[in-house]
Amino acid sequence: MPVYVFQCQDCQEVFEVRASFKEKEAGLQPLCPQCESLQTLQVITAGLFIRGNNGANISLPACGPTAGPGCC
Repeated sequence: MPVYVFQCQDCQEVFEVRASFKEKEAGLQPLCPQCESLQTLQVITAGLFIRGNNGANISLPACGPTAGPGCC
């Protein structure tokens, strides 16, 4: 099941929501777990996985509200 990242527009809390594609297409609008506001927006993240020399997956950081300088 996909994981979506949301940010509350009232308290700025960033949180994850697991939801099916069907739920997402139906207009997923989660409550903020911090302040219970419905003023939440999905944060677009771009994670990238590459395979290293030993065959292990290497995860590169995703951009988002908590990403540091130089991201994206």
